[in-house]
Amino acid sequence: MKITIDVLGIFLKIVIKVNKMTFAPLVVSTLFILLTSLLAHCARKLTTKLIKDPFVKILFEEAIAAAELCGCCFELIIIADNFGVATYAIFLFVLTIWWSLNWGDATACPYTHLEEYVEGKIDIRKMLLKTFAELTGGLLVFKYVQMYWALEISDTHKDRAFEDCKADLQVPMFYGAIVEGIATCICRLSSKSLGDLSPKFATAIDSFIGTSLVVAGVLFRNTEYIFTYLDRSTSSDLSVSVLCKVKLGKAFDYSGGYFNPVLATSLKYGCDGNTIIEHGVVYWVGACAGALLSIYLYKMPFVQKFIHGSSDTNGSIWDESKEE
Repeated sequence: MKITIDVLGIFLKIVIKVNKMTFAPLVVSTLFILLTSLLAHCARKLTTKLIKDPFVKILFEEAIAAAELCGCCFELIIIADNFGVATYAIFLFVLTIWWSLNWGDATACPYTHLEEYVEGKIDIRKMLLKTFAELTGGLLVFKYVQMYWALEISDTHKDRAFEDCKADLQVPMFYGAIVEGIATCICRLSSKSLGDLSPKFATAIDSFIGTSLVVAGVLFRNTEYIFTYLDRSTSSDLSVSVLCKVKLGKAFDYSGGYFNPVLATSLKYGCDGNTIIEHGVVYWVGACAGALLSIYLYKMPFVQKFIHGSSDTNGSIWDESKEE
């Protein structure tokens, strides 16, 4: 006798029954992320099976990757708001590793194609088509997210499906663009370094760096680093005193810290507090400028020397032979 078990139905009944318990909303969010990742994985498998043209295939893969990224990040906002930054960081770290292992050649990020165009690896037509595919996937996925949130299985989803969103940009447009640009540049430099050096656990290291850049803005948003210097030399006729204050972790307070134009557009385009021009300059021009800057910085001798090491040190700081 064949017995059919409605796994999802049973799970939802259990969740609804224990909905008042603390862990239930987190289980609901986890289920959504797992479902989104599973659907994207199946879509990639179907694309590989049905589409033979390599370029058409990569366009579909970029759209799928962007939809998966943005869909999961919508739910990560729920997790961050209700369960704290530490929980959010764990989810993002694991998801970043999953994406690195499953996306193949897809990046779900427009400035990677801009870098390829600048380096002469692709033409402008391919660059624009890949960007359009990513935007399509990132924007369309909200309807899927909205449908799930509208079920209001968890209290954390109550009224979230149709609420008005607010922009994250809290500073002048050019200031926000600089924040997004610098963080993007750092992220790209680390990815290029890991790609060239291929150390052990490169995927985990890259995921950790990316997660740290995103989460640092929340962890240290109220932290102020103070550097003081006082020249007490008795032989000097002039004493020098320097006081420098630097506010740390301000990406979230300034621009939101997205570091990906498609992700920022999917999550925040059209939200109250941003004009179209502000959104474009901060999240597209700023991030793309940071990515382009990383190309030139990475080729500079002092950067190469730091990463790969000089002949005097006989290897780079990542050289695994030193550990053996």
